[in-house]
Amino acid sequence: MITIFSSLVIIPVAIGIVLNVKILSTHYFHVVFTVPDLLNKLIFNNKKQLYNLLFKCASETLSELAMDKKYLGAQIGITAILHTWGQNLSFHPHIHCIVPSGGLLPSEKTFKHSRKKFFIPIKVLSRKFRGKFMHNLCLLLERKDIILPTGTDFKALKNELYSKEWVVYCKPPFKTPENVIEYLGRYTHKIAITNSRIITVKDNRVYFKWRDYKDKNKEKVMNLSVFEFIRRFLMHVLPKGFFKIRHFGLLSNRNKKTKLKLYELQ
Repeated sequence: MITIFSSLVIIPVAIGIVLNVKILSTHYFHVVFTVPDLLNKLIFNNKKQLYNLLFKCASETLSELAMDKKYLGAQIGITAILHTWGQNLSFHPHIHCIVPSGGLLPSEKTFKHSRKKFFIPIKVLSRKFRGKFMHNLCLLLERKDIILPTGTDFKALKNELYSKEWVVYCKPPFKTPENVIEYLGRYTHKIAITNSRIITVKDNRVYFKWRDYKDKNKEKVMNLSVFEFIRRFLMHVLPKGFFKIRHFGLLSNRNKKTKLKLYELQ
């Protein structure tokens, strides 16, 4: 018998910061949920509420589909990380999810591994995520918990959003638990741009490297006025006290201390 998770791993990720992670003894998938840029202005004007909604819809989409016997029929764990930027510092909110490749069968008290390829089809993930987000967005508007930007025709916006395929994709899985540790330590506390990407500041302009994913991932150089650079950087400041890393399902704080102790891998 093998325990369901390895011992607690303490990872130094920055000066004065440590990340406590329980790594399950299995492979991991990396799933990214994003929203159409049509929503950017609305999200920017209601950061706290809609960032929370991104976490809620991404985690529920994965958890509910994984519980479906058609795909896995088990309860999974999720570590979710919010990023709000693109390579050129544009506003691009999206959620990275690190997901163990399997889940617990409560009735049998065993861990069920998924197939080598991700166990939920991307189109199914995308459609469910879109439906959940739009449903909850409408509820927030009905309760007046969020404010529409001036001049927004929400009915037209809603129709356009439903007509689009929302982007959800699954990156190649991590090869080992050690790769998960490396990723978490390097990526979770990443900011919109690091010093290593800034080439120079000259004539009141900032020159920096960026990758253009729409052009075969080519590395390019962008230059912005100092004021535009600062404006873009400040777009990614999170609401005060906001947690950008969250754990769900088997990896939630409550389950780490209680539910996981009931199960072992066979």
